[in-house]
Amino acid sequence: MSSELPTATRVRDPGIRKLYQLENRWQAWLDVEVALARAQAELGIIPNEAANAIAKVARYDLMDRARIDEGFARTGHTLVPLVWELGRIVGDPHGGWVHWGATTQNITQTGDILVLRQAHRIFLQLIGETLAAMAVLAERGADMPIAGRTHGQHAVPATFGFKIATWIDELLRHVERFQQASPRIFVAMLGGAAGTYASLGTQGPAVQAGVGKHLGMTPMAVPSRALGDHLAENILLLAMLAATCGKIAREIYTLMKTEFGEVEEPVPPGTVGSSTMPQKRNPKLCQDIIAACSEVRAMVPMALEAMQTEHEADRTNSLIMDAAEARACIAMGDILSRLGEVMRGLKLDPARMRTNLDLGNGLIMAEAVMLDLGLVIGRQHAHDVVYDAAQAAFVEKKSFGDLLATDPRVTAHMQPDAIAALLDPTAYTGLCADMAREAAGRARGAAARLTPG
Repeated sequence: MSSELPTATRVRDPGIRKLYQLENRWQAWLDVEVALARAQAELGIIPNEAANAIAKVARYDLMDRARIDEGFARTGHTLVPLVWELGRIVGDPHGGWVHWGATTQNITQTGDILVLRQAHRIFLQLIGETLAAMAVLAERGADMPIAGRTHGQHAVPATFGFKIATWIDELLRHVERFQQASPRIFVAMLGGAAGTYASLGTQGPAVQAGVGKHLGMTPMAVPSRALGDHLAENILLLAMLAATCGKIAREIYTLMKTEFGEVEEPVPPGTVGSSTMPQKRNPKLCQDIIAACSEVRAMVPMALEAMQTEHEADRTNSLIMDAAEARACIAMGDILSRLGEVMRGLKLDPARMRTNLDLGNGLIMAEAVMLDLGLVIGRQHAHDVVYDAAQAAFVEKKSFGDLLATDPRVTAHMQPDAIAALLDPTAYTGLCADMAREAAGRARGAAARLTPG
């Protein structure tokens, strides 16, 4: 599982695990208590002095951890001992206003969404750094010919930069999805015990709006504790991003195989691939990414299951969703930190790409020959003629070019030098270079917006 991935010295910890440590979650919950107190003070529900007193001391580092732990051990409650401790350090006469009119899930869910927002900021920064590295690769590989493959077989020539362009295009849409979903995901919930506003009365919506204002969040239209679609949406978005990252890592893993040898992830000197096979240069980072991506995608059923809340609240579902969110986010931090490292250090072998491009002895250019011949004899007739030559070349291990040059159906319309020119794979990469450079520009623009400084 991602929580157990080894931390390579060359891969920095993105900090997501620290966000999901209990102390950081508690601080987020305390921040919600402060926002609640300030919102209520602005509406005259509690004294201003009480809100100021609460805000002044609502810091985890000021609290007695032993008292809190003893309270948890005695009550088995998620929040109450923390509320008791906050009330104690606020002291009289204002401590009694702590947590006024709220219920546990109002505080914990909204606080955990604060943590989730912190995680999203890290994700977007890591994606920005990855896009910046991809821009460099796209430009380096814009004119670098490589075999385009469909169904695992040679299709038509492409360039390595075009491959990167497809990754950039997909990552940019993930950024767009996260940004579009932010108002739906990052919401404040403050509706009281069952989301009915009974404890706050007609001022309830205003209190929730005030909490949202102080936390920089949208208030929920209906603050029901049974609503979990926004939390599930986050996991679904992370799973889609993981699917893209896993696909990229799998592609590099494949191209790094001995039989391909077209790229290599960064393998610093001293890296040991096997305890018994000294020659091994294993795709460890890509393997980490693929494994962690599987974990994120595995959280999707959990998130959808957690949406099946009974009545107005069900702690069972909250526990499932909380676990799914934490695991998905921690794994995504591991994925993006490693993907960025791979992109920054990816080695390209254009000579091997060209060697592999020529493995079919010209067969990869069958479409080009067909289209050129089709201008004279029609596309379908040309397809049949080239098909015969291509299949014979493959099955009988003959030269595709020689077969074309001795077929009267071809030579009646083409000179030998024209056939030879059509078999040059570097002349048939379409608009790959243009798309690679255009994608590099978009990646750099997004990276500039996503990375601080």
